[in-house]
Amino acid sequence: MARDGCAARVATGVAVGGAVGGAVGAVYGTYEAIRYKVPGLLKIRHIGQTTLGSAAVFGLFLGAGSLIHCGKSY
Repeated sequence: MARDGCAARVATGVAVGGAVGGAVGAVYGTYEAIRYKVPGLLKIRHIGQTTLGSAAVFGLFLGAGSLIHCGKSY
């Protein structure tokens, strides 16, 4: 497989992982903020931190998985 194809696959994996992780993080952060009664505008900060953290982790792992899978041919 060409080098550009592999880089495109990894970039796509990171983007999809970031999108899925962001969505899951936003839902979970909102749930946590309501459950633990986070006061006032700290809710927005808490939801944002959870969203970005989850997006980064999901993106990292999906990108790494895409990189590992990129060299294999079946």
